[in-house]
Amino acid sequence: MKSNVFFVMRRLWIMLCHSVLIVISLALGFLLRFDFSIPALEVHRLWIGLALVVPIKMLVFSGAGLNRGWWRLVGMPDLARVLLGNLIGSVGFAAASWLVQGGSFPRSVYFIDFIICFLGTGGIRFAVRFYSEVVVVGKFTQPVSKNILIYGAGMAGMTLLRELRANPALGKVVGFLDDNPQKKRLVLLGTRVLGNGRDITRIVSRLKKRGQEIEEIILAIPSASGRQIRDAVANARAAGLKCKILPTIGEMLTGKVLSAQIRDLCLEDLLGREPVQLETDKIRSHVAGKVVMVTGGAGSIGSELCRQLARFDPKSLIIFDQAESELYRIDLELRSSYPSLDIIPAIGDIQDPERVDAVIRTHQVDSMFHAAAYKHVPMMESHLLEAVKNNVLGTWNVIEAAARHHVDSFLMISSDKAVNPTTIMGLTKRAAEIIVSAMPVSQANTKFVSVRFGNVLGSNGSVVPRFKEQIAAGGPVTVTHPDMRRYFMTIPEATQLVLQASTMGSGGSEIFVLEMGEPVRIVDLARNMIRLSGFEPDEDIEIRFIGLRPGEKLSEELMLEDEHLVPTGHAKIHLFRGTGLSFSNVEAWLGQLRHLLELRDESAILAHLTDLVPEYQAKTKKMAAKERGIHVATASRN
Repeated sequence: MKSNVFFVMRRLWIMLCHSVLIVISLALGFLLRFDFSIPALEVHRLWIGLALVVPIKMLVFSGAGLNRGWWRLVGMPDLARVLLGNLIGSVGFAAASWLVQGGSFPRSVYFIDFIICFLGTGGIRFAVRFYSEVVVVGKFTQPVSKNILIYGAGMAGMTLLRELRANPALGKVVGFLDDNPQKKRLVLLGTRVLGNGRDITRIVSRLKKRGQEIEEIILAIPSASGRQIRDAVANARAAGLKCKILPTIGEMLTGKVLSAQIRDLCLEDLLGREPVQLETDKIRSHVAGKVVMVTGGAGSIGSELCRQLARFDPKSLIIFDQAESELYRIDLELRSSYPSLDIIPAIGDIQDPERVDAVIRTHQVDSMFHAAAYKHVPMMESHLLEAVKNNVLGTWNVIEAAARHHVDSFLMISSDKAVNPTTIMGLTKRAAEIIVSAMPVSQANTKFVSVRFGNVLGSNGSVVPRFKEQIAAGGPVTVTHPDMRRYFMTIPEATQLVLQASTMGSGGSEIFVLEMGEPVRIVDLARNMIRLSGFEPDEDIEIRFIGLRPGEKLSEELMLEDEHLVPTGHAKIHLFRGTGLSFSNVEAWLGQLRHLLELRDESAILAHLTDLVPEYQAKTKKMAAKERGIHVATASRN
């Protein structure tokens, strides 16, 4: 009730201000027209004019919304609305006056009245804003916590400047930095562009001599690329300053207050990915109203897949995983976020074909995303039998059940380590790809496809959590080789493209590969993470090279020699088609594999896998020779 009274009183106060300004404008118009000596005859015309102009302009001002809005937040759009309201009001007044008084009314007064009224109604608004920003919360009334430079003199930077001025406890903006040479020495909203990013050290030193010690730089370029962000961080670090960042445009749209969205830089910022453009209509038609099952649904990739799938209104979402605690956690999260969605947590192991079959049969699954796998490369090197049972036979159990119950589509998540594999993990994932590709569409009416992508930032067991632990412990951060490179994606980016790929293709020997940009040097990743943690590489935290692990490649590949590229119509998704094997040959090979697993003969199992994936043996021989040369070169440098 109090708030309603406040708004009514506030609007009445604004209307009173407008009516006074309208009267003053017309009266001044007459005074200026007649050199401050209005003839008696013209005084009569002034009174008639006042009787007309006040109701006409007040009505127009109300229609233009000039009686609403906070004057202390006024900007250029508000000024344009004030101009339009005054223009329409003056035209309306002139028309009414002509009808009532004819041509005897002084015509120059119309123009003078318009100018004065516009300057008055616009000026009073900016006077209120000036008072609120400079006097009420300006530097003379509140202490400033820190001095700040804004990197980016665009619209985002100026918007941030306005808000920081309104909230001086957050800091005082001393100046702008911008790499556009045309903006150098410009003064924007009363704040000077001091130079570009490469000048930070010199600028900070000069300001310090003047008693303005800079403590922080805020990167206010929401569209900045990864390279721009890395350069900005490097420049800030060189000056010994902390660097923060405004979010991307997409993140800003979900927030409420710009200053509240300022955050510390994270590793995803340094990758600088362009936002993934999804064909949401296709994904929705593929998912909405369907029963969707995700194996490995409690893992880092699987859980994000479940979050993304939930957005597209499936009939039911089955989360299949053997990790009870993680399954419970994702179940609670999704039930909280999507209370109307039918979520079915199903504890089970893909190595148990009866359990897999029962879940698919009971819930009449329409679409499957197979994300369950053993993926830790060093661990799988010493656990060949478990890797084969899970990644190969476990995948076959899921495929066979999907085909038996005529699931519409089946998508397996693979890895770039499956291309010319040199590790057990990569070998088993390549074998799983071959099995998926061999499935005939006509037999089960199921579309079987695979999707390959590289390392995922922040996924369980990835290099990023390991580096974080090592940095927290004070180092050293261990890197296998200075030239080690890997492709990286963020978890949301990878899962969104997986969903997009699920709407493509027709099955058979099709493997989708996600666009991952340029490979990143692991040592650069380590250095960036150390800097983001507030330390300096090799000074505060040591980077130690420990040598390549067995089977490890310096760089990953994306396609095999016999695969050829097919366009998909989506810029970030590529389709590779290979020759593939017949379904009968794969079935026979799987039968022999089961027999060897019963015997637990690891050498025979490895040889059997190599029969299916001959590039493993050829690649490992080359790698062994190359590894010997690398160790010699590394030893000589050290």
